[in-house]
Amino acid sequence: MKKPLFNRLALIGVGLIGSSIARAAKAQGVVGSIVATARSAQTRKRVAELGLADQVVETNAAAVEGADLVIVSIPVGACGAVAKEIGPHLAAGATLSDVGSVKASVVHDMAPHLPKNVHFIPAHPVAGTEYSGPDAGFSELFVNRWCILTPPDNADKAAVEKLKAFWKALGANVETMTAEHHDLVLAITSHLPHLIAYTIVGTADELSEVTESEVLQFSAGGFRDFTRIAASDPTMWRDIFLANKDAVLEMLGRFNEDIASLTKAIRRGDGEALFEHFKRTRAIRKGIVDIGQDSPAPDFGRPHPDLKLPLPKPYSSEG
Repeated sequence: MKKPLFNRLALIGVGLIGSSIARAAKAQGVVGSIVATARSAQTRKRVAELGLADQVVETNAAAVEGADLVIVSIPVGACGAVAKEIGPHLAAGATLSDVGSVKASVVHDMAPHLPKNVHFIPAHPVAGTEYSGPDAGFSELFVNRWCILTPPDNADKAAVEKLKAFWKALGANVETMTAEHHDLVLAITSHLPHLIAYTIVGTADELSEVTESEVLQFSAGGFRDFTRIAASDPTMWRDIFLANKDAVLEMLGRFNEDIASLTKAIRRGDGEALFEHFKRTRAIRKGIVDIGQDSPAPDFGRPHPDLKLPLPKPYSSEG
């Protein structure tokens, strides 16, 4: 049996991402054991019932005792308080990471509470669904998806490489960048689309001329997909928008300018401008499919099989 990458993984928070990490880490044999905790007793009970961890404990401090890898999988707004709580209990030489969709604010909130002998390497697995909770996770969630690491300038290179190997073993592609650049990129690729989805679904809900049954009954694929995005965890997204407000506002300003241009083209009957815009954006969709980040299967409101991805081969310490 190959030696695992980490002896003991501590998971603080076991929702969609945390439970998927637990399942994938077990499947790939990259950790010797898993200890988990969650804020609510009900969630902890469910984690134990599902067998996601070798040990389920009541407190964050108890979870990190003796762990050489700690992953915080909670809303970004709570990361600072958790770091303050676990800081004195982290083992020397341990790697501490997270899964938040915003990085600069996480670094700002967590770093001051961490001892110097701990490797703090923030991370963001760019994967997920609209579902939440320990039952929502699955071991294939990270396969062929990106995990972005944002190590500080003084991060230990060996620790960074070890965390890269962990995520690669779970099936992810790994990229590194600064926390600030990450937040700018995610503002346009993730945060703004969610804000737009919440807005469109909210607008439809407020239309007094259309009954709720008509909105549901005649929803085409586009509106249906917006409702899927808008079904995401409200606590998580509240924290994301507040934590990354500068980048989101920058991208929202650019979006509003583009909307104004399209509004002008429609009002003037400028079909050529509309066609050129739609042709360019269609090419972007093709690019996403070409690099394997989505299925080319048509979807116009009809169900189709999910994109099937192969599981990574079990981790081997021999490379």
